Amino acid sequence: MSRSVSDLNGLRMAPAGTPSDTFLAAGAPWFFTMFGRDSLIAARMLLPLGTELAGSTLRALAARQGTTTDSSTAEQPGKILHEVRRATLQFEEGGNGIALPPVYFGTIDATPLWISLLHDAWKSGLPESEVEALLDALEAALVWLRDHGDSDGDGFLEYLDTSGHGLANQGWKDSGDSIRWHDGSLAEGPIALAEVQGYAYEAALGGAALLEAFGRDGAENWRAYAANLSERFRASFWCADDQGAYPAIALDAQKRPVDGVASNMGHLLGTGILNEDEEATVVRRLMDDTMFSGYGIRTVSTTNGGFWPTRYHAGSVWSHDTGIIIHGMMRSGFHTEARALATGLLDAAEGFDWRLPELFSGHSSKEVFPPVPYPASCRPQAWAAASAVPIATALGALNQSKVVTALHLNA
Repeated sequence: MSRSVSDLNGLRMAPAGTPSDTFLAAGAPWFFTMFGRDSLIAARMLLPLGTELAGSTLRALAARQGTTTDSSTAEQPGKILHEVRRATLQFEEGGNGIALPPVYFGTIDATPLWISLLHDAWKSGLPESEVEALLDALEAALVWLRDHGDSDGDGFLEYLDTSGHGLANQGWKDSGDSIRWHDGSLAEGPIALAEVQGYAYEAALGGAALLEAFGRDGAENWRAYAANLSERFRASFWCADDQGAYPAIALDAQKRPVDGVASNMGHLLGTGILNEDEEATVVRRLMDDTMFSGYGIRTVSTTNGGFWPTRYHAGSVWSHDTGIIIHGMMRSGFHTEARALATGLLDAAEGFDWRLPELFSGHSSKEVFPPVPYPASCRPQAWAAASAVPIATALGALNQSKVVTALHLNA
């Protein structure tokens, strides 16, 4: 926790014009900038320590919320951005040239995550005046879910880069080879990710609660949206193998469930989109030796044709991925399993001088200690450092007052 607090304080940034709107940069050195998804997830993990960082992160991103439709930047009305840089970011990926403009909106999940952070921060005590100031942005974000996030009207949020130079994959596993069938082959887009449907479900219900509490119209419409999404998800995403049923990683361009067994299903826990039996099924699949390395949850199963322990999104373990799953397990009542994962990440942290890296290898803890490092992993990295909070919570060891003081969250 001490190392994580130090890392988090080192990642603090704020817009030049509004220095009070502090947020956490995604990570150093590659992503030392505003990242919608990363900044939101890290702030949400830190909510048990206070709401100040959540409120300032929400404001910083709302100030840059999309207002128009622009395929070159992936901007759309109501959309929360992906990242901000000083200049165009150019690189090669899989033989394709990527050129991300300085303000880039190519993310499918930042908008529902923004809504859910606003709801959770409100429930955690964010002053009502701060919440009320963000309600117009909330309504715009909700409309984006329905009118833009679901590009083909099938009831699911999906993405497809239409610029020809943006990210091929726009969930948190955003490398070009991350969405795989069980045989290891790559799925073709548009892609509807499993976890994003859980984010959208939770966001719709959280948004409805906020609208109702602050006397705004539309709450019942968003509850109906969530109920419909849950039914569609249950009918479309579930598949099975010789170990039983599980949610597919995604739907592909033909609306087929992409049958890779992956950590994405763990992000559904605690969102409400799964019933109790379905949550138990997901937990069982995640805790199997093919998914749980002993240090954390692998991005894909060892049985996947594309699995390799140090493959970026197809075999490695990401600290925040397991941290989110721990949080979901705690919300869903799977405390024993959450403690096992927390202990695994703590063991991994010991092997890295107590700094949780962005990602590390998916080798079994029975084979290696410490875990094999991923050479290009960010050090420090925001959502990895913030994962110390769900770890400590699951282990019953969170000293709130001490950590709050160290983070200056009440300053």
